[in-house]
Amino acid sequence: MRSVFWENNELRMIDQRILPNHFEVLSYRDHRSVAVAIKEMVVRGAPAIGAAAAFGLALAGYESASSSTSDLLAHLQASANTLKASRPTAVNLAWAVDRVMGVVTAHGAERSADEIRQLVLDEAQRIADEDVEINKRMAEHGAALINDGDTVIHHCNTGALATVDWGTALGVIRTAHEQGKKIHVLVDETRPRLQGARLTAWELEQYGIPYEIISDNTAGYFLKAGKVQKCFVGSDRTTANGDVANKIGTYMLALAAFDNGVPFYPVVPTSTIDLSLTHGDLIPIEERDPQEVLGLEFEGQRVAPKNAKARNIAFDVTPARLVTGIVTENGVAYPPFEESLRKMVLKNS
Repeated sequence: MRSVFWENNELRMIDQRILPNHFEVLSYRDHRSVAVAIKEMVVRGAPAIGAAAAFGLALAGYESASSSTSDLLAHLQASANTLKASRPTAVNLAWAVDRVMGVVTAHGAERSADEIRQLVLDEAQRIADEDVEINKRMAEHGAALINDGDTVIHHCNTGALATVDWGTALGVIRTAHEQGKKIHVLVDETRPRLQGARLTAWELEQYGIPYEIISDNTAGYFLKAGKVQKCFVGSDRTTANGDVANKIGTYMLALAAFDNGVPFYPVVPTSTIDLSLTHGDLIPIEERDPQEVLGLEFEGQRVAPKNAKARNIAFDVTPARLVTGIVTENGVAYPPFEESLRKMVLKNS
């Protein structure tokens, strides 16, 4: 099933906070609760967040009982601002909201309020459907990079849960497996929220793909020992020069891969490529509640001292010099990325 979908005039989303021990689908009827769900990581992963925000705008349209076109448009714009503020790093969120609002702006003046509501919902659904199709195209391009017998390191979660369906980097691995390639996955735990140990491992079990969970700081050992052939990761925002913002810990993985000559591939839909930013230092980096770090337990006991303080940076930026190639739905981009990424994006025009 899809991680994010519209049903009976509600937005429904798999609650990713409680997997793998519990599986629950939550329902949302207003845009503010969707913004909270994005912030609290009920839904996570750049493509899934984008689709959720687009459907959040559809909910905003139905929240307003106004028959006035101008009043409805004002409410949609205010709701768009609320949704875009929920998480700053993933570019898909703003991209999806701006895409929906662009359609509204282009056609709203000539439509009734009810027609605008339908326009918003139709565009949100289009974004969700396109995401699945795009992921499968990326997966085919990426799977061609995986050889039979490869061991692959994967960081965070980039599967069906992180998208509307199928996945980005994990979608590549899934496709290679379905092609009959015998592959093995080393799954970074991905601290502090353990998206790898909780979510990626759970998805790999559903697909029957062999895997082992490793602590994040073990990746360098396996890379240096020659036990890994490829690294595949996702991206929350990729800049024009090929710098890649992704879940914290990706940069360290890329450094270790580069030092040991192991190919490192982010898998990135073109909606995640931000050509307006020339380099990764310009990407806003989210810092989350320190309790996500301080609340960790070991053998039933809190790890940190009672008065400890913490920093909880959610993303880091891997510089383009460490990236072998960037897999998109339009093919694999190679350096110089300033040229190749622009070509990949322009193929959609």
